[in-house]
Amino acid sequence: MTSITALIAEDEPLLAAALRAELARAWPELRIAAQVGDGASAVHLALALRPQVLFLDIRMPGMTGLEAAAELAEEWPTDDVPFPALVFVTAYDQYAVQAFEAQAVDYVLKPVVPERLARTVQRVQARLGEQASPVPLAGADDATFERLRALLAAPAAPALKVIQAGVGNTIRLVPVDEVLVFEAADKYVRVLTGEAELLIRTPLKDLLPQLDGSVFWQVHRGTVVRATAVRTVHRDEAGKLSLEVAGLMERVPVSRLYAGRFRAM
Repeated sequence: MTSITALIAEDEPLLAAALRAELARAWPELRIAAQVGDGASAVHLALALRPQVLFLDIRMPGMTGLEAAAELAEEWPTDDVPFPALVFVTAYDQYAVQAFEAQAVDYVLKPVVPERLARTVQRVQARLGEQASPVPLAGADDATFERLRALLAAPAAPALKVIQAGVGNTIRLVPVDEVLVFEAADKYVRVLTGEAELLIRTPLKDLLPQLDGSVFWQVHRGTVVRATAVRTVHRDEAGKLSLEVAGLMERVPVSRLYAGRFRAM
C-alpha cells in the first residue's frame, strides 16, 4: 500500500506536537513529511513534497491557512497529482466552524479532541480512497476549489460607489461603474478603466467585500474583473485560461482556483 503523507502547518509548537501525537494514534500509517510554522513555508514545501493531506492552521504569521491553500490551488501543477485533502486547524470560533460545516470542509479544533480527529481522519481516508480508485471521482479538485472559493468569499459590506485614486497632488474620483479590472500590484492595486490606469493603496482583500459579487468576479488571487466586460475566454495548449476584456489590450489570466466558474458554463 502506498504511504500517505501529510504536511502540518501550525505556528504553536506545543499544539503542533499534540496534533502530531494524536494523528499517530488515529492514523498510524500516515507519514508526516514536514512540519512548518507559517503559511509561506507550507506553500513552498507542499509544492516540493506533494503531500496528500494538508493540516493548515487558520491563523499563522504572514499568511493565513486559507491564503496558503488559495496560493497552493493557483500554483499546484496540472499533471496527474491530485490536489491535497485540506484540513483546517482552528481554535473554536462559532462563525469559522459554521463556515467549514456549510462547505463540508474538514477541520480540527484546538486543543485536539481525539474523537473529533478520528472522524476527520475517516473522512479524509474515504476521500483519498476515491482518488485512488480505478475510476477517480470526476471533478474532485474542482469540488475542493469550489469549497475553498466559498470560504475565501468575504462577508458583504456596503457596495463601493467611487474609487479615490491619487494622481500627483490631486485625488481623482472614479465611479466603480467605469472600472474593468482591479489587479493587486506590490503594495498597490491597479484600477483599470477603458481610458486610464490608476493606483490605489487599499489592499485588494479590503476592496473585495465592498464589491458586488454578481458584477465583479475574482478570477485570480490578485485579480477581479467586471463580468459584463468579458468578451471571450481563451484556453492555451497547457489548458490555462485567459480573458479578453472589452477596452483592454492585455488578456487577464485565470488561475486554476477560479477556472471552474468558466468550465461550468
